[in-house]
Amino acid sequence: MKWHLLPVFLLAILNLEAAEPLTFKLWPEGAPGRMPVISEATAKLLDSGKANPNRVTNVSDPEIWVYKAAAPNGAAVVVAPGGGYFMMSWIHEGTQVCEWLNSIGVTAILLKYRVPTRDDERPYEKPTADALRAVGMARHKAKEWGVDPARIGLLGFSAGGNLLGHAACDRGERSYKVNPEVDDERGPDFGVMIYGGGFLDKDLVKFKEGFSVPADAPPMFFAVAHDDKTNAIELARLYLEYKRHNIPAELHVFTQGGHGFGMRDNKQNINLWPKRCEEWMQSMGYLNQN
Repeated sequence: MKWHLLPVFLLAILNLEAAEPLTFKLWPEGAPGRMPVISEATAKLLDSGKANPNRVTNVSDPEIWVYKAAAPNGAAVVVAPGGGYFMMSWIHEGTQVCEWLNSIGVTAILLKYRVPTRDDERPYEKPTADALRAVGMARHKAKEWGVDPARIGLLGFSAGGNLLGHAACDRGERSYKVNPEVDDERGPDFGVMIYGGGFLDKDLVKFKEGFSVPADAPPMFFAVAHDDKTNAIELARLYLEYKRHNIPAELHVFTQGGHGFGMRDNKQNINLWPKRCEEWMQSMGYLNQN
């Protein structure tokens, strides 16, 4: 072997290992509750006409995929893709996000939550339960996975951002029977919300009944495009509540980008959000070495 090629060879091995995540079922004895009956409108959304590797749906047995970083710093982030609670954008808001997190030393935990749930009265309830179970599992397996149990975040896009808001802010009883061997009373230690929404009433004036930002909500990073319909208003309102409670938060509103940009490189300033997020995580101490 030519020695000048050795670093490239080793990098290829590391990348190969990183491509094989550990998988765990969130509810080995069966997920709580029943999946809703799919409406005609949801059926039409699911009928895309062709296979798409970026679309994952019809999930009733949720699981997590754990991607360990080659040079871990102890932080971990559960990643919740978006998809309107009828599917998940598995690549642009999932596996590619995990690759980025690994590149900055973060253990990435890709959440394959239950969908479709958009026909439920509270479509976020089952996916949020899955997210909380994933965070709890990460804390219980922190030593095994080389994770600091006080540095476990939750990152969500669109509908994934909605479930993040509920996981971070709701303070009612859990919708499932808590298992102390797996669950944790705390939610995520911090959040990263990318073009989330669905928290405000139809007039975009106040939060929907039953939702509020508590004084003990975890620190949050927000990113959204100004031209993303009403989502910029939603995140700005959330940020103002964070400011009112004096909870650490950072809001980035980019002029262009629309909705669903994820990790796509569309040559716009919106593509800088991962770098801005990394800087925020560093400033908050989440990327400090163990």
